[in-house]
Amino acid sequence: MPSLLIALLIMLAGTLYPLLFANSKAQADHGLALALFVAMSVGFVRGVGFIPVKPVWRWLFSGWTCLLALLVAAILKALH
Repeated sequence: MPSLLIALLIMLAGTLYPLLFANSKAQADHGLALALFVAMSVGFVRGVGFIPVKPVWRWLFSGWTCLLALLVAAILKALH
């Protein structure tokens, strides 16, 4: 459930406030957008209850990956 809530929050925030994905010069920050979109994608996959069988895919679509992507996004946002 937390992963799905994170994905929905990123989706809504990005829709309502597109400058979330921009740097201080209002230019697209591709690294930040990538990190947020990874967190959103993983959040949706894990949030709806899909758990892959293969260990590599299970790790890539885990809550920990979602949290790591959010941490990277927060660091990138703080640096800009």
